[in-house]
Amino acid sequence: MTQSLAHISLVVREYDEAIAWFSQKLGFVVLEDSPREDRKRFVRVAPAGSHQGASLLLARAATADQESRIGNQTGGRVFLFLHTDDFDADYERMVSRGVTFTESPRSEEYGRVVVFKDLYGNKWDLIERMPLAPDRSTAIDQ
Repeated sequence: MTQSLAHISLVVREYDEAIAWFSQKLGFVVLEDSPREDRKRFVRVAPAGSHQGASLLLARAATADQESRIGNQTGGRVFLFLHTDDFDADYERMVSRGVTFTESPRSEEYGRVVVFKDLYGNKWDLIERMPLAPDRSTAIDQ
């Protein structure tokens, strides 16, 4: 049996503001934007060039309980991990586009990393991973 993660739901205030932020600030592309009933839409975004992996499903909050989760889906922990093969270029591009970083870039045993916030305050890691040592079978994320 083969399985994979397809989408990760991110609760947002409004579809269009979320699409604009992810496309303009992070350079993500819209993979799908299909209308559904009750003003809902099925909106998927992903980093440019990564159409094969998991995507973010932008889910507009429909209840007060869902609205209370916007920007804090993980209780303040880093929620999502954006991997890159060119940390410096991506970091500088994000800085120039006004992305909010909570710290300066740092080096860890698994690679270079910096924490940033999306438009709602969810924390993300931008990571350029170090190659795995031959004796390690898995990578380390925070």
